[in-house]
Amino acid sequence: MKNERKTINIAIDGPAGAGKSTVAKRIAEKLNLLHLDTGAMYRAMALKVLRLGLTPGSAQDVLPLLPETDVTIAIVDGVQHTYLDGEDVTGIIRTPEVSKGASDIGVIPDVRIKLAESQREFAKENDVIMDGREIGSFVLPDAPHKFFVTASVEERARRRLLEMHEKGIGLDKDLETLKEEIAARDYTDSHRDFAPLRHVEDAILVDTTEMTIDEAVNEILRHVTEQA
Repeated sequence: MKNERKTINIAIDGPAGAGKSTVAKRIAEKLNLLHLDTGAMYRAMALKVLRLGLTPGSAQDVLPLLPETDVTIAIVDGVQHTYLDGEDVTGIIRTPEVSKGASDIGVIPDVRIKLAESQREFAKENDVIMDGREIGSFVLPDAPHKFFVTASVEERARRRLLEMHEKGIGLDKDLETLKEEIAARDYTDSHRDFAPLRHVEDAILVDTTEMTIDEAVNEILRHVTEQA
């Protein structure tokens, strides 16, 4: 008889560039959990649409692609890899164009429903920390540990600019342009009709504007330990 052990699920939500994925990865290492970056799945879907010369925010363009599109996640040597129709796209989904496309495609309910089903199945089978926009409110509403990680727009833009320069991409971007793009994405994510970005009541707020990564990680770990 199969052991029906209850899995450990931690949900982290928050706006773009708040450090959710970095914090989640560190916590996963410390607690021996798998980390699932759900945003990567939306980026992969957006990449397919952009490659076809279509518009990520257009339901008319996107919906016909859903039945034939396979977006999967695999953890390889502790690192998440994102696959689009069998192709490993992990290294090419972090550009500003794909990032904007991911936000645009996320307003389409059928896309969120399709990807959320895969995410829930992953959480049922694994001890996982999952980060995204609506994990605690829509994907894993019953998760015992929920957090909302945020930071000021200026700080998030500064972090994103540094990350892009380190990777040698988006070198034509400046801080003010990134601030505008992040603010626009915040608006899109929080004003979509279906499963918008929001701070649910039972999620603990963690503002990382003045925090180091280690401080943010320790703050969340403290709460997880207290709630255990």
